[in-house]
Formats: sequence, C-alpha cells, structure tokens
Amino acid sequence: INIQCREGEYFATASGEITDNHLAAYRVDRDDVQRIFQNITRNSVYALDEELRNGYITIPGGHRVGFTGEAVLAKGRLQSLKNISFINIRVSREVRGCADTVMPFLIDPSLNNPYHTLIISPPKCGKTTLLRDIIRQLSNGIHSLGFSGINVGLVDERSEIAACHHGLPQNDVGVRTDVLDKCPKAEGMYMLVRSMAPQVIATDELGKSEDIPAVEEAINAGIKLITTVHGTDVEDIMKRPVLKKLLQEKLFERILILSRRRGAGTIEAVVDGRSGTKVKGITQRRGDQK
Repeated sequence: INIQCREGEYFATASGEITDNHLAAYRVDRDDVQRIFQNITRNSVYALDEELRNGYITIPGGHRVGFTGEAVLAKGRLQSLKNISFINIRVSREVRGCADTVMPFLIDPSLNNPYHTLIISPPKCGKTTLLRDIIRQLSNGIHSLGFSGINVGLVDERSEIAACHHGLPQNDVGVRTDVLDKCPKAEGMYMLVRSMAPQVIATDELGKSEDIPAVEEAINAGIKLITTVHGTDVEDIMKRPVLKKLLQEKLFERILILSRRRGAGTIEAVVDGRSGTKVKGITQRRGDQK
C-alpha cells in the first residue's frame, strides 16, 4: 500500500503502521482488490458502468477512486474494465478561503461582475479545490470587495466539486449555487441556460469539441464562464484545437496558471486573456490545496 501526501511518500505495513521502507509495505493481493472494489461499488457494478468506462468512480465526499486492469473493447473502443488489479484513491477536501488572494483579480470593479476565467493546471495542483472556493465566494458574496452574491450554475460532471449525495451538496459551494450533478458539461450548460437563469456557469475540465457550442450559447446569453483545463501554461493548451479556438477568440478575460513548484496550489500567474500580459499585483503563493 503506497500513500502519497503533501509531506511525502509513505507505505502502510500489514499492521497498519506507516513506514518509508517499501520493502516493509503490505502487498495487496487479488482478494483485497476484489473486496475493496465490491465495497466501493456496493455490489452494483453494472449501475456504474459509465463511470467505470472512464476509469474511476466518485464516492460520497467527492473522493475519486481510480481503477485499472484489463480493458474490454468493443469495435476498437474501450467498453469497460475487468480483472481490476490496481486502485488509486484520491482524497478530496475543502479549503475555504484558498481563493482569497485571486478573487480581487477575477472581478471587474467597473461592472462589479466576474470575468470569464480559465484555470490552467497540471494534475494534482489543486485546481478543483480552487474552483470550488471561487464558486463559493461568488455565490455568497465578498464583503471586503463590496461584491454581492450572484447566481451560479455548476455542472459537476464528476461529482468532485459539490460532492452531491442523493442530490445534496456535501461541500460548500455557496447559497446561490444550483448544481447539476453527474451531467455531461455541454448538456448541463444548455440546461442551466434554459432553466436556472445563472449569472455564472462553472465547470471542471473543459476540452471536448461538443463543449464549444454550449460555451458560445452561454456567452451569447450574457453568462460568465469559469472553468478549468489540464495543462502547464497558455502555450501548452494552445496545442489543442478546441481550446486554441477559445483563446484565439480571446474569450477568457482572466487566466490563472497553477503549479506545484511551492506545493499544491502555487499560483504562478494571473494573465489578462485579452492582452496576454500578467496582471500586476498578484504574488506567487502556495494555496494549501488538495
């Protein structure tokens, strides 16, 4: 059993003790994996077939459990997994206030309205944690900035942001936030525009071609967009045709770039998406995120 956390990498022994010696680590066998898998899926594997096709299941609390094993293909495409052999559990946690430093740069003071915002981050750098707190603050309002709370529509495709359980958010995403749980981003954005009158739509991990028409419809309706994408910087995501189109059209007014250089949640820069220049006044910091 391998444990990776902010403090470093450790291993668990058969007696449950923590060690840094991998030779003393408990070695998980097939029965262990099967037992964990059955507990996590509650013996309802077929009900979770779509999630398994993506290689993970999100459990109550917003924690993500990843699986790998033998791929089952249908017409050359991944259909499911069998003979599950490896499990990765990512523990999620809220960090209220982790967006405090960046909030003044995400709100247009002349209109008292959020900017279209894109968060660029490699994996495990705290982008979801930061996004969650941005949503919470926009929804509740920010007294120090004189910003009143606004209606936020959240498309939580992977149930990681609000961590809904039976439809109820377990994480704090604000008092004016409507959550559409386990819904594909494009369909969710269309639904929110038609039915919930959001002033902001928030999503995680934008990037599919079908997302673009939904983004454009939301923007044409006067709705602000706050979303994330995996990457290291603007040049990196410009290599992807879908995201390149949005950047070339200068849709995003603010671009946040995260890293792990000083720990998870390090804010490397806040960039003005229209001019391409860094916004003055932001300092690199560690966000103490997940």
